[in-house]
Amino acid sequence: MAAEMPKLINNAPEAVYIHIPFCTNKCFYCDFNSYVLKDQPVMKYLEALEREMEYTVKKTPPGKIKTIFVGGGTPTVLKPDEMDYFLRSVRTYFPDWADDIEFSMEANPGTTDLEKLSVMKEGGVNRVSFGVQAFQNELLTGIGRIHNTDDVYRSLENARKAGLTNLSIDLMFGLPNQTVDMLSESVNRALELDLPHYSIYGLKVEENTLFHTLFQKNQLPLPDEDHELEMYKHLMQRMKDAGYIQYEISNFAKPGMQSRHNMTYWRNEDYYGLGAGAHGYVGRERHMNVKGVNPYIEKAEQGLPRLETAQITREEAMEDFMMVGLRMLDGVSSSRFEAQFGEKIEDIFAGPLHKMVHAGLLDATGDGYRLSSQGVLYGNEVFAEFIGALTVK
Repeated sequence: MAAEMPKLINNAPEAVYIHIPFCTNKCFYCDFNSYVLKDQPVMKYLEALEREMEYTVKKTPPGKIKTIFVGGGTPTVLKPDEMDYFLRSVRTYFPDWADDIEFSMEANPGTTDLEKLSVMKEGGVNRVSFGVQAFQNELLTGIGRIHNTDDVYRSLENARKAGLTNLSIDLMFGLPNQTVDMLSESVNRALELDLPHYSIYGLKVEENTLFHTLFQKNQLPLPDEDHELEMYKHLMQRMKDAGYIQYEISNFAKPGMQSRHNMTYWRNEDYYGLGAGAHGYVGRERHMNVKGVNPYIEKAEQGLPRLETAQITREEAMEDFMMVGLRMLDGVSSSRFEAQFGEKIEDIFAGPLHKMVHAGLLDATGDGYRLSSQGVLYGNEVFAEFIGALTVK
């Protein structure tokens, strides 16, 4: 019998990612597609973004939208009138929202006064993720952040005054000059806020960043691997003790408060990607938009502002399903895999699955596989087993 095509291909996308590429400054570790706000054509960019929305929904009409995520850059550098224009554009082209839609926006402390947060709330935003990174001002200065810890508390207070309660903060570990004790203090202060969600990431030194330049010159005082592993174990235990579910390698939530938009990525489901440098995945086709602000504006005047598109083969889609799905602590679902691809997960990935289970890095579940407690610490080694596992045959 011929294998079935994934069901998701025939479904209208229900998730939207939108990129606002402007920042007040460029952090020393950041390799995202972002540009310092000064002298940027912000309104022309928002108008171009609206045109891309129009072209996009004409080509692939949306379903009932379940999640929207606005990232950057720093979306909250938009002025209140710009924010209002942007959010009205979103509602115009993606009008059919689920009753329980999750509409998230990234924010930097210090760029979110009460007026702006009220505009966001009025425009439909109901979840805000603040990039805090650490609770020591000296560490924040050392990574190029412009906010301080007072800004964090003020921003959260303003958000609550505006009626926003589904709040998250990002923290980082493995930072230059950071100790386990410093991370512990940051976790203490974060947990005192009693938020529904926390994302806690390890620093990665990426190319084309100031940190990469310093690293190449041996001028970046990073914790060694043992200390970084100790930090990760420490934060996992602290979050568990505080009643948070570690539902993904870097994400912790109170029960029922997981980021549903990110789950779209980790389940390898379709989503629109809009804005300069944005990535999208619709109908087994991935795309990336042109990155520069002015090139994006010019391209959007002519049609979809694509830099490149690629059809994803069946084998690549299967590998992606495993690599992103295993980031979730629930792991990958055999029944979901079979629903998408018409074949059993064990028949396709017998070799890597056996190897990783035998190594103690994967556990078999009732309906699939998940990282073991040891596998969580060495996730990249597990994911690597599935890269090219089918395409090299």
